[in-house]
Amino acid sequence: MGERRLKVLIAKPGLDGHDRGAKVVAHALRDAGYEVIYTGLKRTAAEIVQEAIQEDVDVIGLSILSGAHLTLCRQLIDCLKAQGAESIAVVVGGVIPRRDIERLRGLGAREVFPVGTSLPTIVEKIRAYARSVSV
Repeated sequence: MGERRLKVLIAKPGLDGHDRGAKVVAHALRDAGYEVIYTGLKRTAAEIVQEAIQEDVDVIGLSILSGAHLTLCRQLIDCLKAQGAESIAVVVGGVIPRRDIERLRGLGAREVFPVGTSLPTIVEKIRAYARSVSV
């Protein structure tokens, strides 16, 4: 019996209707051997957390292009805490100004991937996380 594959949920919170980048990242992670679930567009933080818990994921990847990354990330992390699911790692990607990267980390985001981050970098950061939690 092999080891369990890391499970990643890719989510599009808020009213942003553009998901091409999220789908590209989801495919790259799937090609790298991870189990990937895509939630679809315009999800609330509560819906994303509910699905993450239900699917027993290890990582939630938020794709945000709307500029509401700080608010949406805070809402999601607050929902995770309220559900006792703060062990699920959160990563955030999209249109994120460099000045907000540390603020997102301060909210609890494990990794931040601004537009232009290469797919190999994203895959490797998720792989590094997987190694850090496999004991």
